[in-house]
Amino acid sequence: MMRPAILGGLAAAASVVVLRVARRRGARRLLAGTRTLPDEAQLVPALDALGGEVVRLRARDGLRLAARWLPQQPDPDSADLADWQSDPHEAIVLLHGYSGSIAPDLVEYGPFLRTTAGVLGLDFRGHGASDDGPSTFGLLEVEDVAGALAWLGERGVTRVALVGSSMGGITAIASVVVLGDGSLAAADADVAATRHAVDAPRPRIVAVVGDSVAPELVEPIANRLPGPARRFTASRLFDGAADLLGADPRATEPARIVALVEPIPLLLIHGGADTTVSPEAGRRLAALAGPHAEHWEVPGAEHAGAHGVAPQDYERRVTDFLRVALRAARD
Repeated sequence: MMRPAILGGLAAAASVVVLRVARRRGARRLLAGTRTLPDEAQLVPALDALGGEVVRLRARDGLRLAARWLPQQPDPDSADLADWQSDPHEAIVLLHGYSGSIAPDLVEYGPFLRTTAGVLGLDFRGHGASDDGPSTFGLLEVEDVAGALAWLGERGVTRVALVGSSMGGITAIASVVVLGDGSLAAADADVAATRHAVDAPRPRIVAVVGDSVAPELVEPIANRLPGPARRFTASRLFDGAADLLGADPRATEPARIVALVEPIPLLLIHGGADTTVSPEAGRRLAALAGPHAEHWEVPGAEHAGAHGVAPQDYERRVTDFLRVALRAARD
């Protein structure tokens, strides 16, 4: 008969194995973003009405990505139509969140963004019609943005603004820091090992809009988990993801790097009723960003829902912010 101490040791070892297997399985699910949302099929008529061009481009690490290009289109009903002169050398890159393709964001934000500049809506790896790849909360999605910048640069675009919600906003911030804003010969900070050089020409990043951006990656995942010890569980999931990827997505989370975006103009938008990323977290990120960043909290708005709650204010604030930044970059 085995001694109790031996039995206890075997049970503990078995528990460790079970926990490791569970962590790995959970990490794989964490890295598997939803390619399309159930209601996206209903958006086809709205996408067709937007027009534009469906394009294919390559991420910096070679993956094929899908995107849609919407040429700049002035708003004939705008009172300030005469005050804004668009420039064909400017563009906006629109970046989506963790689930689904770029289609919902193009339908929601594309019509007003394109009154300022042409809009390139990008499907991240593993989303929409892009090649398979893990969802890494900005770590590898920066490679996708690098590919989009190269595609725009080849077409004569020299100044770009990045606009993203949730994971798209996280990626926008990381892109400035990891890739540099395009005005320097080297990146502003090498927080992740570069994979391939971006061939010139490439546009300068002159502004960033981040909607519903979490300071730490653990928070939005923890807030969607059931049961107790949610932050601990979420942390273990990211530990497993780091093991699978060979790099930790938390290395480029906004709280660690947002201060390095300066002096690029940064507008942070947050919902006052956001239960995925708390309003307090949004304020903390704005404080970390420093005095150069603008912060707008929308009462009653849930996660990535500020535009739906206050569409006129949202469009006015974002449009004014982008146009001021683009004008300044022309000088």
